[in-house]
Amino acid sequence: MRIDLHTHSTASDGTDSPADLVRNAAAAGLDVVALTDHDTTRGHAEAIAALPEGLTLVTGAELSCRLDGVGMHMLAYLFDADEPALAAERELVRDDRVPRAQAMVGKLRELGVPVTWDQVARIAGDGSVGRPHVAEALVELGVVPDVSGAFTPQWLADGGRAYVGKHELDPFEAIRLVKAAGGVTVFAHPSAVKRGQVVPEAALARLADAGLDGIEVDHMDHDEATRARLRGLAKELGLLATGSSDYHGSRKTCRLGEYTTDPEIYGEITRRATGAFPVPGAGGPA
Repeated sequence: MRIDLHTHSTASDGTDSPADLVRNAAAAGLDVVALTDHDTTRGHAEAIAALPEGLTLVTGAELSCRLDGVGMHMLAYLFDADEPALAAERELVRDDRVPRAQAMVGKLRELGVPVTWDQVARIAGDGSVGRPHVAEALVELGVVPDVSGAFTPQWLADGGRAYVGKHELDPFEAIRLVKAAGGVTVFAHPSAVKRGQVVPEAALARLADAGLDGIEVDHMDHDEATRARLRGLAKELGLLATGSSDYHGSRKTCRLGEYTTDPEIYGEITRRATGAFPVPGAGGPA
């Protein structure tokens, strides 16, 4: 089985619609794909309706968190999307995205960049607006060569000249809320230092004690030595070690299925989940 447990669609900051994403996942030879848009489950229904036969969908979300002043992302799988406490927190994060993006546009204009809110809103479309959409505006204007080039201290990285904070969950509260909604939690790309400051690895023990289920080990932002170290930490702490592409369509260079999760780990994730169940494809519309 080929299992990719971290992808994004146009419901947040990917470039594939949810329907196109599942079709592309099947074409890439995946057996299981998780749709984990940022702080939203809005793309799930469309993905399920288009799910090709032979592909299983894991519903999820990537939750924005912050620990001791450092941003981090928490993958949440197979939770009850209608559970009110977790739904309310996701809504708070989403509601903060527009004023945050508008404030980043304002900072960029103060720095002499002729970006406009209309430009960013056009790029975001119906998705949950975020830094990648602002970054793409900088690419369109020729300020940076690619989206990754915008995530530097000069521009949009945490603490950067045009960075603006947003409402983010405490990760311990995120674990509690996801568990209460019957879901499973995995710390996304925990050592992606190229993105900026990361949570110290010593904090993994605290998160594990709080009920964290796993860490994303095999990821494009982890080199081989980092993956080996994280795999050892996962074993030491009794955490599941996952792998995934973090696919964003054309917005990033990673490919669907570039990194995958061991079927035994996937089986354990589904065993632990009680809020929702993987959806097998029945052959959606072409």
